[in-house]
Amino acid sequence: MKRLKFLGLAMITITMLILAACGNEKSTGEDETKTGSDTESAELEGSVVIDGSGTVYPFMSKMAENYMTNEQENVSVEVSRAGTSAGFKKFLVEEGGTDFNDASRQIKDEEAATAEDLGIEVKELKVALDGLTFVVHPDNDWAEELTQQEVIDIFLASAGKKNWSDVRSDFPNEPIKTYGPNENHGTYEFFWENILDEQDLVAEANLQQEYSTLVDLVSKDKNAIAFFGYGYAVNNKDKVKIVKVDFGNGPVEPNLDTISEDGDYAPFTRPVFTYLNVNMAKEKAQVLDYAIYTMKNAADVASETGFAPLPEEELNAVVEELEALK
Repeated sequence: MKRLKFLGLAMITITMLILAACGNEKSTGEDETKTGSDTESAELEGSVVIDGSGTVYPFMSKMAENYMTNEQENVSVEVSRAGTSAGFKKFLVEEGGTDFNDASRQIKDEEAATAEDLGIEVKELKVALDGLTFVVHPDNDWAEELTQQEVIDIFLASAGKKNWSDVRSDFPNEPIKTYGPNENHGTYEFFWENILDEQDLVAEANLQQEYSTLVDLVSKDKNAIAFFGYGYAVNNKDKVKIVKVDFGNGPVEPNLDTISEDGDYAPFTRPVFTYLNVNMAKEKAQVLDYAIYTMKNAADVASETGFAPLPEEELNAVVEELEALK
């Protein structure tokens, strides 16, 4: 009798242990499912507002399209192109400024001081490399190759190059028509500061806000020459002709191989950026998520939109810095 009683108690104990184990297994499974979902990219919503450089616009526009299509369909990423300098004025606002400002130059000291005064923490994100590119009309068969100094002299007021024949005697005796982006753009500032050494452009230079307008003007003027970013040039090769520049070792055509900080086109190569409002990134999850996505995918989007990609290790280092803001 005692033996039967003992066996009964043993069976009850075993049954309870089995049920407890099943319960623990179920509980563990639920915890694992929850943990797994936490590690996946959460669904976000809201908006990300970007303005700034017209040069960087094709890159950022494509990035935004990819993000909304492939990553976060409930986040609206708005990308505009007021120009680098005009964009900083929209970015450096005490309340209601943009989340990012694209820039084809680095932030200026006075802009950084404004950010500090407003209590805005700004993070510079270098996204790619661009080559300052010179283009002429497709029928221009005399200025397909120019030296670095000839390019400078064409746009430099003090050089006095009014006609193409002033550049080289065998060029046509026709007036040079110079075009470029206006003062709102970092491209203009890079050209004026770094290439012309802050000397005056020719008074006749026709400076425009929209790059598409510049492409159209050059395509209709056989005596035209303009400067802007490589992306706009390569994407409009049916309308304009890219000029090869001789920096002393023979003519170099800007392309994704020559545009690098130590490449053959280095004298006319520059980094391009987007600037992140860190305050916004800490307040709005979608802003930080978009910043991380941008740096993770910068190399691919750069190559697709006419920019030379940065080294992978450089981009990965920035991703780690952004991840640390979470």
